Amino acid sequence: MANVYTNYKAVLTTNALTTLYTVASEKTAIIKSVRVANIDSENDCKISIFLVDSNSVSYNLQTDRTVEKLSTEELLAAGNLDQSSADSSIASPCPLVVKESEKIQVQAENGGDLHVILSVLEIS
Repeated sequence: MANVYTNYKAVLTTNALTTLYTVASEKTAIIKSVRVANIDSENDCKISIFLVDSNSVSYNLQTDRTVEKLSTEELLAAGNLDQSSADSSIASPCPLVVKESEKIQVQAENGGDLHVILSVLEIS
């Protein structure tokens, strides 16, 4: 069994639903982190993230999460994710297990604002 630590990145240039990561054949993935940065200096931007299973059923992991201008968020953080909560109530990221052929998709409210990095352990 081989373990490979890697990452996948996307610049969300449009507000279209974007596939960030698809688990390869005969692999299981443990996603450690999904970091999103808002590079816009004037506007906040919302992001949604979905897990799509091998039957094309989409599950919301985060819906319309606001990423403030010029800031970074961890989308898989544990703790109180209420938009009005302080960052101090957020613990470290919670791993997410994703199976063969499943996908992680993201969607930005505004194109050109968000950069996303997914950190993952791929197991074959």
